[in-house]
Amino acid sequence: MLNNIVGNTPLIKLKSGIYAKLETYNPTGSIKDRVIKYIVNSAILSGKIKKDTILVEATSGNTGIALSAMGAHIGNEVNIIMPKNMSEERREMMRFFGAKIIDVPDSDFLGAIELRNKMVSDGAWSPMQFENSENINCHMTTTAVEIYEQTISMDLDWGAFVSGAGTGGTMMGISRFASKNNLDVKSILMQPFEEPHGIQGVGDGGKYLLDTSIVDRTIEIKTKDAINRAKKLSKQLGIPVGISSGANVLASELISNEISRDIVTIICDRGERYLSIY
Repeated sequence: MLNNIVGNTPLIKLKSGIYAKLETYNPTGSIKDRVIKYIVNSAILSGKIKKDTILVEATSGNTGIALSAMGAHIGNEVNIIMPKNMSEERREMMRFFGAKIIDVPDSDFLGAIELRNKMVSDGAWSPMQFENSENINCHMTTTAVEIYEQTISMDLDWGAFVSGAGTGGTMMGISRFASKNNLDVKSILMQPFEEPHGIQGVGDGGKYLLDTSIVDRTIEIKTKDAINRAKKLSKQLGIPVGISSGANVLASELISNEISRDIVTIICDRGERYLSIY
């Protein structure tokens, strides 16, 4: 993974008052490239990752793809632990980069994390995405800064950030940046309506890094509505986008009549990894 092409993604206008950070521009097509670049580079510099170190992570998919790509780039073996009901396209991308996939039962993220922790105790290294505060720091110092600078250059009145939470790193990073810079930006959490649900990458079995006290409002989205919005959005933009992106945009549209200022959300990943679901 070429570090100099991670991040600096465009902020695009979807409709009046709603803008989206287009994270599909990252090398493997998702926002998780940011976190993997940030945490892996830090671990290499500190000597935690050596040439023979096995990299491992529990994931619903995008972090696994990003870690698989990084492992291929630096020449380290990668093991990915994920629930069996995650999309086959995501699995194929990881296998393409040479990663080994270890299955756990459907939606069993806690079981995946438990197995990851055992492998770490046996000598593997993990970015520990669900627990690692560097996940938050990454988004606070990169994603949030980019959004802030882009809203200024576009003369926007940034009043709300809408996103789902997988690890919680994105929401926490944006919220902390806004707080530290005295910005009046509301944190709106997109959350799946059903349990279990099919909005892969969010609501993965726990709140993890997310401190819910920072959330100003929660919008629940049904899986079928997220899929329909993602398919429609893909055709509108001419860019295939993922299910959680559809859910984020739909949540932004639902809250827009309550917020008179500009809303920023995240298009988290590309849609090719969900074609069998679409």
